[in-house]
Amino acid sequence: MSVVSPQLALALAVAVPLIGAVLIWISRGRPNLREAVSLATAGILFTLVASLLPSVLDGDRPAIVLWEILPTLPLALRVEPLGLLFALVASFLWIATTVYSIGYMRGHREANQTRFYICFAIALSSTMGIAFAADMFTLFVFYEVLTLSTYPLVTHAGTAEAKRGGRVYLGVLLGTSIGFLLLAIVWTWLVAGTLEFQDGGILRDTVSPPVIGILFALYVFGIGKAAIMPFHRWLPAAMVAPTPVSALLHAVAVVKAGVFTVL
Repeated sequence: MSVVSPQLALALAVAVPLIGAVLIWISRGRPNLREAVSLATAGILFTLVASLLPSVLDGDRPAIVLWEILPTLPLALRVEPLGLLFALVASFLWIATTVYSIGYMRGHREANQTRFYICFAIALSSTMGIAFAADMFTLFVFYEVLTLSTYPLVTHAGTAEAKRGGRVYLGVLLGTSIGFLLLAIVWTWLVAGTLEFQDGGILRDTVSPPVIGILFALYVFGIGKAAIMPFHRWLPAAMVAPTPVSALLHAVAVVKAGVFTVL
């Protein structure tokens, strides 16, 4: 029997990386401790996510409401199989990427290593929020936090090339999410009265097929993290970042978050 309830484990999956980010900042003057905190945080996160597996396999869907902005617009988390699979993959890969990052950052004597580990932790917190989002509004909030938290990682080197790549990264991802995705979300909420993920969808018998087609296009092209053409230019531009950041962008969080959001 788990000592942590599924609801508490769900909340901690988002909170633990943020707590880790604070502890990383506190231990910034002691590199060994800072990196041990980062690695321990990754291990704790994976353990928490894995603890949700038995209840989901039993058919349960643990859920919590973080903040109810409006009666039909809560900031809420819920565990379902696809989201749990994404969270398991991302949290496990964070352990592997952290081990690699420690050797890479030390070996290359990179500057701003504390900022690197802090942003990495915040990015993983937002990834957990995306994986466990109970509705499209919650997913959008964490989706944007992921964009903002990874921007300092893309521009980590501080060179003109890194800053130029960061501008492309931020411009494409924010431009698509605000210009297309947010429009689709508001439109969906106005016609359906909810943004909750439901079996069978929430737009059945509410709008015409042409409107469905327009909304589909807005959602797909609004999810820039999936790197769908023609909004894929941010991905090669972001490769100016250090190798561990490329691992985060490709394997752990950003691209996977985009594909997961499309699904």
